[in-house]
Amino acid sequence: MSKNLTKRSEDYSKWYNELVVKADLAENSGVRGCMVIKPYGYAIWEKMQAELDRMFKETGHSNAYFPLFVPKSMFEAEEKNAEGFAKECAIVTHYRLKNDPDRPGKLMVDPNAKLEEELIVRPTSEAIIWSTYKGWVQSYRDLPLLINQWANVVRWEMRTRLFLRTAEFLWQEGHTAHATKAEAIEESEKMMNVYADFAQNFMAIPVIKGLKTETERFAGAEETYCIEALMQDGKALQAGTSHFLGQNFAKAFDVKFANAEGKQEHVWGTSWGVSTRLMGALVMTHSDDNGLVLPPNLAPIQVVIVPIFKTDEEFDKISAVVKELVAQFKKLNISVKYDDRTTQKPGFKFAEWELKGVPVRIAVGPKDLENGTFEVARRDTLTKEVVVKDGIVNYINDLLETIQTDLYQNALDYRTNHITEVNSFEEFKTILENKGGFISAHWDGTAETEEKIKDLTKATIRCIPLNRVEEDGNCVLTGAKSAGRVLFAKAY
Repeated sequence: MSKNLTKRSEDYSKWYNELVVKADLAENSGVRGCMVIKPYGYAIWEKMQAELDRMFKETGHSNAYFPLFVPKSMFEAEEKNAEGFAKECAIVTHYRLKNDPDRPGKLMVDPNAKLEEELIVRPTSEAIIWSTYKGWVQSYRDLPLLINQWANVVRWEMRTRLFLRTAEFLWQEGHTAHATKAEAIEESEKMMNVYADFAQNFMAIPVIKGLKTETERFAGAEETYCIEALMQDGKALQAGTSHFLGQNFAKAFDVKFANAEGKQEHVWGTSWGVSTRLMGALVMTHSDDNGLVLPPNLAPIQVVIVPIFKTDEEFDKISAVVKELVAQFKKLNISVKYDDRTTQKPGFKFAEWELKGVPVRIAVGPKDLENGTFEVARRDTLTKEVVVKDGIVNYINDLLETIQTDLYQNALDYRTNHITEVNSFEEFKTILENKGGFISAHWDGTAETEEKIKDLTKATIRCIPLNRVEEDGNCVLTGAKSAGRVLFAKAY
């Protein structure tokens, strides 16, 4: 099997696009800017979804589902949110087509089927959800309301790329209502930490927790918490956000509750979400010039077994041994595939599973059966070793944990080496162009300076790190006083 992947060092963007398609994760569809997620890609997304869903339920959340369409007047109710998403909205104006009299066999919009009120195809669901919460919340006894939905949303992006930015994408969005400001802030921080735990323990991606600047904040939020990751090309990727909404949506939709004293108050809200953009992050953090590298905790197939044989008799003997091996793996909840296709040679299979990022490959031939050994290959390091048959299942179980840990450590080492402190704008530009990564620099706190740096360099403030050390300094651009460093980077 020929991979013919562009090398990362030659054209990172082209390498990424080719890999997503060749590894059978996704492809462009017949709809502009929309993707088809193929079975192998969707299997990874399902594993992400299952782990996140478990984590949400462990923190007290329940799943629900809300409509795809939002009446325009409802969408406009919270002004900042409506303004923030206005340029990306798809709008339904009519509800019927009819035959076009001037073009036989073609259809046209029926002018008599105009909607009384236009419908927005949800770019996010705050409006429809908060209008619903008005009927769900009357008393402090109804709070907190902790709801999540798994859904699709539409944002009419002009420049799209598979997983990273598409007109329609899959995501989850949590929307919660609380009796106090403190509870809502605690919820926002808790969900940011859930996302960070997931990124680090399942995706093997180290992330920086922080706050967005006012300019980068979610439209309609009082505060946006985020986790920021660093890709292998030195660009940042926002991997998840959690928003403290204050009482903005509660006031816009008149969501009130009677407190213990019987007094009416507006509730406090949060919203938080991650999307199929995480698939892009997974590909770009670990993969190499040979294809995907998947962390075992999210790999749909953790172990693939390839038989090497010349005769039917050899194949049958190998298959009998492998059948026992597969049963043992399954007892340990290790997902395993026996690639017993007779239509492809072993070399083709090796290349295919390497491209698809399966963490461990076991090859079994007649000599292995004689010797009581197996050849075990690691996808992450591309190394091979011979392992005795007895105890191989526990050996592989431990190896999967090692691979998971090593992938995280490699990504952490890369990020550590690509956080650079700078104190002048010349240094800022030099590091950005020649090294990339996060640039830790002082900023004077103004939106004007933030925008000017973005215009001059295309770098944005990714976050104000939650663990930053307060230190007096001078803004890297204006020289004005600064209370601490923020992280800049070019980003996806």
